[in-house]
Amino acid sequence: MSESTRDAMRARPLDVPALLKEAGMVALVVFGLAFGLVGFKTEDVPGGLEIVTRFGQVVLAAVVAFAGRAGFVLLRERHYLPVMVGAGLFAAIMLVLLVGAIVDPGGKLEGFLPFDSVVVNWLMALMALILGARAAWSMAHAAADEGVEDRDAAMDHVGAAVQRAAKYLAPVLLGLAVVLPFLPLADRRLLDIAILVVTYIMLGWGLNIVVGLAGLLDLGYVAFYAVGAYSYALLALHFDLGFWICLPFAGIMAAFAGILLGFPVLRLRGDYLAIVTLGFGEMIRVILLNWYKFTKGPDGISGIPRPTFFGLEFTRRPAEGAQSFHEFFGLTYSPLDRIIFLYYLILALALVTNLFTLRIRRLPVGRAWEALREDEVACRSIGMNPRNTKLTAFSIGAMFGGFGGSFFATRQGFISPESFTFIESAIILAIVVLGGMGSQIGVVFAAILLIGLPEFFRELQQYRMLAFGAAMVMIMVWRPRGLLAHREPTIRLHPRGSPNEERRS
Repeated sequence: MSESTRDAMRARPLDVPALLKEAGMVALVVFGLAFGLVGFKTEDVPGGLEIVTRFGQVVLAAVVAFAGRAGFVLLRERHYLPVMVGAGLFAAIMLVLLVGAIVDPGGKLEGFLPFDSVVVNWLMALMALILGARAAWSMAHAAADEGVEDRDAAMDHVGAAVQRAAKYLAPVLLGLAVVLPFLPLADRRLLDIAILVVTYIMLGWGLNIVVGLAGLLDLGYVAFYAVGAYSYALLALHFDLGFWICLPFAGIMAAFAGILLGFPVLRLRGDYLAIVTLGFGEMIRVILLNWYKFTKGPDGISGIPRPTFFGLEFTRRPAEGAQSFHEFFGLTYSPLDRIIFLYYLILALALVTNLFTLRIRRLPVGRAWEALREDEVACRSIGMNPRNTKLTAFSIGAMFGGFGGSFFATRQGFISPESFTFIESAIILAIVVLGGMGSQIGVVFAAILLIGLPEFFRELQQYRMLAFGAAMVMIMVWRPRGLLAHREPTIRLHPRGSPNEERRS
């Protein structure tokens, strides 16, 4: 074993007071957060609500946070053995208790579980198992204590491999998406979650044009989402137009809104651009809230027409002169038919968005976006027009946001300004950044992680948002540039594997 390897595996002197201070501060913060979120719970009782205190679980949460932080500090200081033994023993005990609770519900073992929520107990066991496995792997591999640059290089290699594999996995994933409604496990809840996830994937791909390709930080993307939704709702209600006629108009109106936003921000960059786009999104929401005669303000717009399948309605009793989907095909009426149709509709819109983005980034305007993202001054020096480049990015990205908004309106049948708050923009931007700016497949993974998983863990209740925030913090600490931040060049001067490419690398 080389001297450098022995140095990498040698434990640093442990500063016990500093460890206790750091772990104690984390436990104190968790205690303060859990006291209000977990310590009190309302339960239905005859005659009203009763407040139930759960201070024991608050203390348990603080203790778990203290132990977890101490474990991370020991890992950082290369004291792997106590972490492996402690975390592994805790994970083994938790797994025994959880399996016993499954085998014998309401038995003695279930009473020893620390928290009331089954999901929280499983997450604790999983985190302890991961922590112990990390310590064991670090003991076996000296290179585990690599620096930030080495870790980023390794993650870039993984991202590049995933994106290369995506070319071959895409048909498989598409096939799974197509047959999803007909799988045995597909029910109404799963389809609703799938529709929600695919909607955010489409919005993420639309915003990826602005943020990922053009490098323009947009915090007001929800404004285009709202413009598309209200455009479709007003056109469908007041002019009695169908979904397929209103859809392009909604995209055009959102694109005009993107151009309207683009003109005032042509000279802005970075944080200043983000502030202005944030203000634009709030302006649209306030206009929708106060222009009552046009948008019905906080009352919202209801009775929005549903889309049809070439004129066939998904209702048991269609309107006079119309025909229903199940009657035309001789099927038994099922409310699930409309949900399946909506799923395929948003899947088709998302695939069109992805195909358009992949094609346009290889065109001159797409290359101009990427050049603008890298260096605007250099773009000006070679005669490129940054004004037109920014406006095309804003308008095209906004157009897909408008398409997503029109689908949201027809799916919900009701829209109001409360559906288009800043948090929607933040979630869509988080999907783009988390997946890796400019990465199409990264947006898919991030949308599943941020939108799909929280929907499956509804049982977490108030713990759900804490888990969501913790996951975001961990990803930003370990991978601040996103899960799949690696981007293949649009054009290579030398083909991959050629002698010139090998000499350049």
